Amino acid sequence: MMKSITIDGKKIDVEEGKTVLEAALEAGIYIPNLCYHPDLSPTGACRLCIVEIEGWSGYPTACTTKVEDGMVIHTETEKLKRLRENIIWLILSEYPFELEDNTQLSAVAKWIGIKDMLSDFKPVHKDFPVITDEPLYIRDLNKCVLCRRCVRICHDVRGVGVIGFVNRGIETIVGTPYNLPMMDADCKFCRACVEVCPSGALVDKLEYDEKTKAEVLVPCKYACPAQIDIPRYVKLIAQKRYQDALEVIRERVPLPHILGCVCNHPCEEACSRGEVNKPIAIRALKRFVAERDNGRWRSKVKVAPDTGKRVAVVGSGPAGLTTAWYLRILGHSVTIFEAMSEPGGTMRTGIPEYRLPREVLDREIEEILSIGVELKTNTIVESTDDLFNDGYDAIFLALGAMEGMKMGIEGEDDERVLDALTVLKDVSLRGKADIEGDVVVVGGGNSAIDVARTALRVGAKKVTIMYRRTRQEMPALEEEIEEAINEGVEIAYLTCPERVIRGDGKLKVECIRMELGEPDASGRRRPVPIDGSQFTVEVDRLIMAIGQRPKVPEKLGLPLTRWNTIKVDEETLATPREGVFAGGDVVSGPATVIEAIRDGRRAAISIDKYLGGEGNIDVMFIPEDEEIACLGRDEGFAYWERVEMPSLPVNDRLKGFSEVELGYSEEQAEVEALRCLTCHIRLNISRAPMPPETRK
Repeated sequence: MMKSITIDGKKIDVEEGKTVLEAALEAGIYIPNLCYHPDLSPTGACRLCIVEIEGWSGYPTACTTKVEDGMVIHTETEKLKRLRENIIWLILSEYPFELEDNTQLSAVAKWIGIKDMLSDFKPVHKDFPVITDEPLYIRDLNKCVLCRRCVRICHDVRGVGVIGFVNRGIETIVGTPYNLPMMDADCKFCRACVEVCPSGALVDKLEYDEKTKAEVLVPCKYACPAQIDIPRYVKLIAQKRYQDALEVIRERVPLPHILGCVCNHPCEEACSRGEVNKPIAIRALKRFVAERDNGRWRSKVKVAPDTGKRVAVVGSGPAGLTTAWYLRILGHSVTIFEAMSEPGGTMRTGIPEYRLPREVLDREIEEILSIGVELKTNTIVESTDDLFNDGYDAIFLALGAMEGMKMGIEGEDDERVLDALTVLKDVSLRGKADIEGDVVVVGGGNSAIDVARTALRVGAKKVTIMYRRTRQEMPALEEEIEEAINEGVEIAYLTCPERVIRGDGKLKVECIRMELGEPDASGRRRPVPIDGSQFTVEVDRLIMAIGQRPKVPEKLGLPLTRWNTIKVDEETLATPREGVFAGGDVVSGPATVIEAIRDGRRAAISIDKYLGGEGNIDVMFIPEDEEIACLGRDEGFAYWERVEMPSLPVNDRLKGFSEVELGYSEEQAEVEALRCLTCHIRLNISRAPMPPETRK
């Protein structure tokens, strides 16, 4: 039922049950307010929203007064203005700071006008210590105006209830029982309290603006190159909805199980839970649901009618496979050309089977082929002209970076000096490599770790990694370094080979000690040789794992960078040659599977647009649920430990290439998923009404 009221001479029809403040705001009439928030029950505590209602005595608060038919309301009388000036003065009498421009308190105070009632009055400084050493946000009780919004959203909306009014009278503050730190008070660190604070008493440690808010507050999703909706699928795992979680992942990537095994998980590095204790094990949770895939998602994949367009994808690594998947779904005919005998690119030849089981790789590649993508192996493509002459309308080059780099030191052309990629490829495709005795691996990236652990499995007696910086600077994943050490790999830090001396028997490698100097272009401290620190080691094999680069055929006729990568438009991945696009390692240099998938998505969008489509590859397999605002209280939540991935005992690993990580059980996955701070639900909190920039 509608009620007819008049506010400041403007007749308004209002739904029954609305308050005067709600009616005014919906009609574009601003009434000053501070304790009010759209997501909270009104209290009228600040009294800034007082109004005059004809026929009523006194000055009722608009936020608590329900509309009645025929009401005539005034919001801007001279009396109201003076009263509000008095109220804002009282509020600010205990706020001895310059008002911050970006707070609601500042905006409201400026709207009302700050009146200097007593020229000799000095605000009372509360002198509370500013709390900066707790996770994620800063508490400054000196700026608190006791609006109680933080308390109410913590109690009434989130159901956590860790903060409240402490003490009485002028000593009242917002705090925790017994002044406990937030972690010990069972805070869930959802930061709803920060979102509703109007005065700057609660602020995030990380700064952001409206454009970057989601990126900063939900860092896991935006740190993911493919922007998988991580909070959503983690929540679904906590609810035991495993197939739904898998389908959320598949909305953005076609290789979920592979990612669950080998992703470098930048999402975990960004995870806000890591500021509390340890980040959520996002990769392990992805693997968990991928292992329980029952194939339900296949019925939701709809391949569009044939467009008559043909696309050639050169290379069957993650970038090529991803591009092929999405272009085929859009209705284009897609053929993948692969130079090797088996598809997968570096996923097959550069990632050991103990990390990525071949049945996982084969199964997910087969899923891509099953929708009509054609694969031609043992086919080398060196000319785009040949492909265009064969009738292809567009080409995507995903050649990878398969050429190992050399150090340029004397003697490294000895046959006992091996390349890491060649060793890994030989083991992957032939099941063996020329490895024996004492082995030294030079490098500090994931390839160095992979080849060192592989060497132990194919004949090495002892393996040592030489790295010219310290462990802190190693680009390899921390967990991979740890597992290598657990398996017996030794690491010689601040060490670099200078010369290889040929001779019968063992190789002699002259090395030098290093120290760290100033940071270089990578941001890591530059290794500097220490004069007079040379020493010699004897080894049976020296394996170089210092980097890799693409090998781009000259006949392609494409401009290259000084790193031998193909030059492309950063947004579209288009090369200067019309109809030719490129992505993955051949553009970026050695990168990761998830970054290659990102490029594959981007290329599919650009190629479809080039072919006349709209470039829309977004799908939604699972409708978004309405978010539950109530989190509830969990004892010791901040101290819940990360559930570490179960693994094969070290004694059993070196017998072959059995997968080291064993995966979560359902109980382990649920416990881990429940550690999530659900940062994303903060974005659903309504914005408090702010004053217009100018008065009418």
